[in-house]
Amino acid sequence: MENILKVSNVSYRYKDANKDDYVLKNINYNFQKGKVYAIKGKSGSGKTTLLSLISGLEKKYEGEIFYKDKNLKKIDLDNYRNHDIGIVFQSYNLLPHLTASENIILSMDISKIKEKNKKELAIKLMEKVGLNKNQSSRRVLKLSGGEQQRVAIARSLSYNPEIIIADEPTGNLDKETETEILNIFNDLAHKDDKCIIIVTHSQNVCDRSDYVYELKKNET
Repeated sequence: MENILKVSNVSYRYKDANKDDYVLKNINYNFQKGKVYAIKGKSGSGKTTLLSLISGLEKKYEGEIFYKDKNLKKIDLDNYRNHDIGIVFQSYNLLPHLTASENIILSMDISKIKEKNKKELAIKLMEKVGLNKNQSSRRVLKLSGGEQQRVAIARSLSYNPEIIIADEPTGNLDKETETEILNIFNDLAHKDDKCIIIVTHSQNVCDRSDYVYELKKNET
């Protein structure tokens, strides 16, 4: 199976860091569709930094990252983020003054999705992650943490990306809810052929993943 994403000899250090003080050093990872990947490591090992590089949020790094054999340094990163890769955050990053479905519709609008009935599609996406039509019309602050994270996952699916990356998506959730969220990610990978990449401190997440990559600071 071909790699949809490839990290090749990637190194990164902050602008104000010493010349040899790298957060990431010569990282080589391959990612395929239909698989769940966990990236673990101690605080400061560069997990979130790696996600920023993969998602095209940070451009100044050594080495190369390829999406479908296309170098991220040479493609339209706005288009890449708006169509090819979805992002799920630990803190959900939902707009509190909007309803659940409105948050998803806003993502569709940003990505310029051509859909006549966006609300209907938003509800279908919410149902896909275990939410119902009544919950779609609630302000997100009236939803539980687990429900908000489901909305965030549905939002990441709003433009049907092939890759979904998640930064500690279960960090604020209890074990039972964490398992439910992991079931969603596993279904997205194994049934819908998505590439799921999760940064985590959770052993449960690692145990449920197909592959586990461990980052260690300054490791070569």
